[in-house]
Amino acid sequence: MSCSAYVFDAYGTLFDVHSAARKHQDRAGGQYRLLSNIWRAKQLEYSWVLTLTDEYEDFWTLTERSLDFAMHSVGLLDKNLRADLLEAYWTLDCYPEVPRVLAALKARDAKVAILSNGTNAMIDAAVKKAGIETLIDDVFSAEQLRRFKPAPEVYDLAVSAYQVYPDAISFQSSNRWDIAGAANFGFRTVWVNRHQTPNEYEGMGPNLILPSLDGL
Repeated sequence: MSCSAYVFDAYGTLFDVHSAARKHQDRAGGQYRLLSNIWRAKQLEYSWVLTLTDEYEDFWTLTERSLDFAMHSVGLLDKNLRADLLEAYWTLDCYPEVPRVLAALKARDAKVAILSNGTNAMIDAAVKKAGIETLIDDVFSAEQLRRFKPAPEVYDLAVSAYQVYPDAISFQSSNRWDIAGAANFGFRTVWVNRHQTPNEYEGMGPNLILPSLDGL
């Protein structure tokens, strides 16, 4: 697909959300995978519930609260580990192909942007840690609207900024629910199915499925 702009979800797509727990896996014992999965699931659940009820707390607050729930769920009550996990979330690892793929897109003179539920501060920290600042033209954060994806007005941030029709934008996400929201909005969508999970939301994208960003 040739598009005028390539817009990427951040968490799970560019940045590995499980790298924070993996960094401290020795301290979490055999619970680190379960801890990380619960942490991520509750983070997303909180964002959806707040948007559906017209309430808002920023994504960092939800990240803290979801970690508290996850740690309690697996019986980890170490306050120092909590602090270190949160610190690690600011500097999540990016997936290895990310710099290479973004550089290739920039070489085509395409716009490259991030559209995320994360706060601007969270995204900036992750981008700097990954060393991809020069490869990102714009960052669109749900923080600006005080609502979270998949609310359509969040996807509209990119359309309004670039003054194009939605189908001129290729949107990449590893989250199938995010692809459903973006497809329903009108974006061309690429589902980065990193973990080979079953397809869902029939009729709401994707236009393309890839196991990683390679091939984009």
